[in-house]
Amino acid sequence: MTLCIGCVADDFTGGTDVAAALRRAGLRTALVFGVPDATTPLPADCDAVVVALKSRSAPVPEAIEESLAAQRWLAGKGAAQIYFKYCSTFDSTQQGNIGPVTDALMDAAGVGITLACPASPPNGRTVYQGHLFVHDQLLSDSPLRHHPINPMTDSSLLRLLAAQTPHRVGLIALPTVRQGADAVRQALRDHRRQGTRHVIADALTDEDLAVLGAAAHGLPVVTGAAGLAEGIGRTCPATTTHAADEQVVTGGRAAVLAGSCSARTLEQIAQFYATGLPCLHLDVLAAAAGRDVIAEALTWYDDQDPQVPVLVYASASPEELAAVQKQLGVKEAAEKVEGLLGGLAVQLVGRGVRRLLVAGGETSGAVTTALNIRSVLVGAEADPGVPWTHAATDAGHLALMLKSGNFGAPDLFLRALEDSQ
Repeated sequence: MTLCIGCVADDFTGGTDVAAALRRAGLRTALVFGVPDATTPLPADCDAVVVALKSRSAPVPEAIEESLAAQRWLAGKGAAQIYFKYCSTFDSTQQGNIGPVTDALMDAAGVGITLACPASPPNGRTVYQGHLFVHDQLLSDSPLRHHPINPMTDSSLLRLLAAQTPHRVGLIALPTVRQGADAVRQALRDHRRQGTRHVIADALTDEDLAVLGAAAHGLPVVTGAAGLAEGIGRTCPATTTHAADEQVVTGGRAAVLAGSCSARTLEQIAQFYATGLPCLHLDVLAAAAGRDVIAEALTWYDDQDPQVPVLVYASASPEELAAVQKQLGVKEAAEKVEGLLGGLAVQLVGRGVRRLLVAGGETSGAVTTALNIRSVLVGAEADPGVPWTHAATDAGHLALMLKSGNFGAPDLFLRALEDSQ
């Protein structure tokens, strides 16, 4: 196997997002969960492979170790270019993990400069004058300032990244991008001469990202969100077709598990609830106090009409989340939610669920881990960055959708499950 591109993603839904982007670029793409090894199953004839880690909020040394292991595995599969995918909202802390992981990947590849752009225009993420916007708001003014794990209170990508690396950070501004790929390549050469290691690029449209992708083709390490990866993917000659990927979604019982507390996921839950379809809220505090919340949820599920989809969620408003975190602690609250939804996923698939939509990056990680799903083949998208995937489980085939908390239209839950029947 010789890959056009190998990607290391710092969470599971981010991996799904970038895998969908590479597939849109015409590449047959596989998605692997966790650090792979010699026993990791992989579909044949892939053009691209994405390794999805749970490294976004991990301690820096752990994030670096896992990312380097993924890089080595991908290089062993023939990937000459490594793409480090992180969230289009640049989720990170002052210490990392974006800067430290990027530096480690570059050191391992022996390269001195990289291009970075987290823009994702279809999802309202753009970069202008080095600042990240969420639709028409600066990142620091958007709902992401209330992120439960990594609140984003600064929109300057140069400041954010400079705080995470000892190396120089520079900018390629929009006028240069609009001059085309040759102008961007020249700007990269100029930055290299000036000793700049990390170069942020402006991008407002998919066309801007196509320019950046063409300019970045051949750089051993590139970083950003899914849009730039798609731009690079379009420079790669696809060696196969993905017609066989199209039928990854089948009939069967359907369920949604939601753990994300993002504003968009809360909208999606509200729309599902408004239809009168079965919904159940998991009481995290009751579970922490020892109540068997999973058994209660399964009793409720067994009473539902098998012909209609159900929603089980632990998502909460910012105020409700703050109250739970105050009582349990941030880390303990997150772990409790992940444990509940991961355990519930195993039970639901065992009861015949064959279409499973999961909302939230950490929740997706918990579910795929609990189901022992190591790799999937990426199929068609329901919304930008939200594809169905084909997974093999001990209970049989599973159509699995892993949705980033902020992704998808408000009616995604309903529309995706209806379209998959």
